[in-house]
Amino acid sequence: MKNIMKYKGYWAEIKYSDEDECFCGEIEGLKNDSISFEGTTVKELKKDFKDAIDHYLETCKELKVEPEKQCKGSLNVRLGVELHNKAKMKSIEEKISINELIKNAVSAYLKMN
Repeated sequence: MKNIMKYKGYWAEIKYSDEDECFCGEIEGLKNDSISFEGTTVKELKKDFKDAIDHYLETCKELKVEPEKQCKGSLNVRLGVELHNKAKMKSIEEKISINELIKNAVSAYLKMN
């Protein structure tokens, strides 16, 4: 994936700040915690990214709290009435839940792109 770094199950989109002349990123999707990192070179960026996540995980361990995950595995999708009706009818035809239908559609889409 373009401009995305991954480490220990966490990921972040990398951006460049022309003003600060550095690369930067922040782990997205965390509600209660914030993990950000930066570097003037790719090597520095990667090191700071990994160090920031390692520090976060170690702090959680010391505090005996469960580290947050970016994605929980469930989400609320707004389809609109017409698409929702079509999806529900298709799920009935296929004899699967609408949740399974949407999961299959997203899986198929991601394999195509």
